Amino acid sequence: MTPQDDDLWRNRFVAVNLVRIAGTLVVLVGLALWQTDLIVRGGIPLLGLPLIAGGLTASFWGPAALSRHWKRQDGR
Repeated sequence: MTPQDDDLWRNRFVAVNLVRIAGTLVVLVGLALWQTDLIVRGGIPLLGLPLIAGGLTASFWGPAALSRHWKRQDGR
């Protein structure tokens, strides 16, 4: 493997993990909005639940989508 290949794979590894971390952070923000008095007393389920769903979707299926994109890009 060339140094360029090492950089490519390292960057892809970092990107996959950043997608997972970002999805988890979105879930945590959604839970905070839903369950706490962060913005409105009693929470905001109408805002928290979609954020949780979006965060879970990004966290679970985001890395798979990136992998499919990169496989198409690499010609596999």
